[in-house]
Amino acid sequence: MKEMRWSPYPTNPTDWVTSEQISNGIEFVWLGQAGFIFKSNGMSVGIDPYLSDSLGEKYRDAFFPHRRMMDPPCDPATLRNLDYVLSTHGHTDHMDRGTLGIVYDTDGHTPLFVCPRAEVEKAVDRGVPYERMVAMDAGESWSSIGGDGENLHIIAIASAHEELAVDSHGNHLFLGYVIEIDGIRLYHSGDCVPYEGLVEQLLKLDIDIAFLPVNGRDTFRAEHGVPGNFTLEEALELVGKASIPYLVPHHFGLFEFNTIDPVEIRRRIPDNGPMVVIPELSTGFRFFQEVMCDAH
Repeated sequence: MKEMRWSPYPTNPTDWVTSEQISNGIEFVWLGQAGFIFKSNGMSVGIDPYLSDSLGEKYRDAFFPHRRMMDPPCDPATLRNLDYVLSTHGHTDHMDRGTLGIVYDTDGHTPLFVCPRAEVEKAVDRGVPYERMVAMDAGESWSSIGGDGENLHIIAIASAHEELAVDSHGNHLFLGYVIEIDGIRLYHSGDCVPYEGLVEQLLKLDIDIAFLPVNGRDTFRAEHGVPGNFTLEEALELVGKASIPYLVPHHFGLFEFNTIDPVEIRRRIPDNGPMVVIPELSTGFRFFQEVMCDAH
């Protein structure tokens, strides 16, 4: 049988992205909100990076002003070093013109960009060239072999950002991705709440680590145009029912009106259940598998 181990270590995304790749397992750093970078065996994958103040500028005088509670942990240009960047949906804190416009404003190397087919035009408007884009819809899978021969496999799953939604062609607006790197399967739901059939989909995919938003939802935020996500308890219930051993909660600490205190997350983690790894800026996390041999 295989058993997962993990360990944290101090780092910063700028140095970490260009540092030597590990040969076993995966590492990740948190970019704030729903943003992460994953790295393994010569391959690097970013997802939902929001590294600007686009929303603060857009909603400066709005009811919810979207002021950042944390500075961006790195410059958007750092992401040019990645092999892939994924976006789960078209909301700016997941598909940011202020970030993507800088990443793709170069004649040099840029990462392949994976996004919902329903949001291709929005991605182009935010700076991603058509020729660097891979469009997906729920139920589809896509694989790529990197320059060093490493494999990346992605499966798209519908997400409900308080509800399932499709465009006029039936393409889902909100996606989650199951990402397999070096034999480890990660599930990043993007923005999502529980919906019928999600547990059954995840059970079939043998996921090792789930990256789920835990900022919750309520009528007050919804009435002011802010759809919500899993509560912490719902995220814990999902990973429990889907037999996912690790939960990495996210979507907190960026906007005052739409967060949960990490102290509160720690307080509400049950003693029995999945392992919960709370991400922190300037901290890297390494996950790796150990093969446990049965005694004869």
